[in-house]
Amino acid sequence: MTTKPILESARVAPRLYLITPPVADAAAFAGALEPVLGTADVAAVLLRLAPAGESEMVGRVKKLAPIVQQAGAALVLDGQADLVGRAGADGAHLTGIHAFQGAVERLKPDRIAGAGGLTTRHDAMLAAEADADYVMFGEPDLNGERPGLEAIEDRVAWWAEVFQPPCVAFAARLEEIGPLAQAGADFVAVGDCIWNDPRGPVAAIADAAAQLTRTEKVE
Repeated sequence: MTTKPILESARVAPRLYLITPPVADAAAFAGALEPVLGTADVAAVLLRLAPAGESEMVGRVKKLAPIVQQAGAALVLDGQADLVGRAGADGAHLTGIHAFQGAVERLKPDRIAGAGGLTTRHDAMLAAEADADYVMFGEPDLNGERPGLEAIEDRVAWWAEVFQPPCVAFAARLEEIGPLAQAGADFVAVGDCIWNDPRGPVAAIADAAAQLTRTEKVE
C-alpha cells in the first residue's frame, strides 16, 4: 500500500506531520496513537522504533500501520528503509543527504522517500535532485540541538519560493506552528510537544490543529 499523494505538494493549507517517541511496545502505544489520529487531520506519522531485532521491529510496524493508514495518514519509518515493504509501511524518512542518497532507489517510485538532517541549502537541493518526496527543516540533531526559529523560517521560505517538492517544518513547541506555516511550510511536524504536553496528547494535537486553521499561508 502506498499513500504517496498525501505528501504531494499542493501549496494549500498546511497539514500536520506527527512524529512518535521511540516505540518499544506497539500494543501499548496504539492505545495512545489512535485517539490522537481521531482528533486531528494528520497527513503522515513518522514512526520511530526503539532498537530491537528486525523481526521484532517489523512486528511493531505491522501492529501500528493499520491504525495510521485507516486514519488516512501515511506511515513513514524513521530510517529502516529495508523494512518498509516487509512491514507494510508507506515509506521512510532518511536523515542526512548521504543516507538519503543511499536509500532512495530502494524506495522509489512506489514508496515515500523523505529527506531530513539537511544542514545546508546545498544538501537540500541535492535531495530535491534525487527526487525526494519531501524535505524536512528544523528537526533536532543527535545532540538535541536545532537552529533558531528565525533561521528555520528563513529556510522554509526560501524553499517554498523556489522548489516544488513539499517542505516539512519541525515545530519544537506548539507556539512555533503558526510562524512555520506562515513561512510557507506544506506540513508542520510535531513530536515531543504533543506526547509530553501536561494536558495529554489528545488536547495537544487539537491545539496544534487549531493553530493551523487560524493560519493563512503566505503564497
